[in-house]
Amino acid sequence: MKKTSHIRPADVRALARLATDATLGVVDLVEDVHHHVLHPERALRQAPRRARGISSFVYSAVRGVTRVVGDGADRALARFLPMFGEHASSPQREAVLAILNGILGDHMLKTGNSLALRMQLRRNGQPLKLEREALNNTIPQASGKIVVLLHGLCMNDLQWQRQGHNHGTALEHDFGYTPLYLHYNSGLHVSSNGRAFSALLEQLVEQWPQPVEELMLVCHSMGGLVARSACHYAAEEQLAWLPRLSRLVCLGTPHHGSPLERIGNWVDTILQALPYAAPFARLGMLRSAGITDLRYGNLLDSDWEGRNRFTRAADGRSFVPLPAGVHSYALAAMRGKDSGDISKFLIGDGLVPLDSALGRHADPERTLPFPASNLSIVYETGHLDLLSSPRVYEKLREWIGTPAN
Repeated sequence: MKKTSHIRPADVRALARLATDATLGVVDLVEDVHHHVLHPERALRQAPRRARGISSFVYSAVRGVTRVVGDGADRALARFLPMFGEHASSPQREAVLAILNGILGDHMLKTGNSLALRMQLRRNGQPLKLEREALNNTIPQASGKIVVLLHGLCMNDLQWQRQGHNHGTALEHDFGYTPLYLHYNSGLHVSSNGRAFSALLEQLVEQWPQPVEELMLVCHSMGGLVARSACHYAAEEQLAWLPRLSRLVCLGTPHHGSPLERIGNWVDTILQALPYAAPFARLGMLRSAGITDLRYGNLLDSDWEGRNRFTRAADGRSFVPLPAGVHSYALAAMRGKDSGDISKFLIGDGLVPLDSALGRHADPERTLPFPASNLSIVYETGHLDLLSSPRVYEKLREWIGTPAN
């Protein structure tokens, strides 16, 4: 068995680049605070907020030195690190990368950082080459029924295995589905991931070694938004994979957003309104596009294009219906003991409120029309428990045991 490593040599170079970016960000923050302290009466209306005179020279010099040192370290590491070879990634490394991408994934992709995850379908933690012969060799017992499992924000495909249970493995055992797992950069816009996932499924269906009889998507949290976005774009482009999709199962998906991101947006707004605190709003604005999409549950490019995603605004997203002709299900968790528990209105499963997970909205025209029989709530269950709860899997068995046609 190939040795695993918590950190690869190439990670050192990527982390060094992030450290350079962080240092430059700190210099910008300090200069911004300097400007606000000296000129509080002008700080809220002037941009850029830069120091002047000798102070300006000092800050520019620090930036210059930081860039020179960072570039020099990058070149040195690029030369010497390949000598150390590579080991297989450990689960711990995969978990840290998933968190890092969830928080900063859009920035890392934009700056060409090698730690930015590329979307891929995986099995047993290994990427699949989506070519017929390669798939046949990798999955010799592939069936015509495929289930793809999509993880949530700051998570990865290995985390479907939790407390000795894996929904994908169980579905393979009980129903004959071949499980595949999506691995993606959850810090990117949901719509960007949705488009990429749609294209990936089209390639999968085309190259699958067996005729695809049925495709099912099982999604945790943000994964449900990515799947719904993919369905929308597949319908627009009339892709071949969508007619094969029989079931879409959403576990704790924030269909109408998460209050935690809305609170974060309020904090940004308040900080920017206070002269001495305004510079620190930058810290909150480090969070990724994927996170800010969770404010209301954005699914489309048009929900964010041409807008400042940190500006406080009402829910202006387009309504995206459930995919036509697909049996869609929503399962919500609640930490409380019963439906009368006030926590359903406040925290739901700890991250996603009950109504959002069930697709309900104060505006009836925005409510997702899941059939009543396709809705379920599990009590005394947290957001991550949806991955391993026996009651969740029993509900999956019940739903899938019902003929799709």
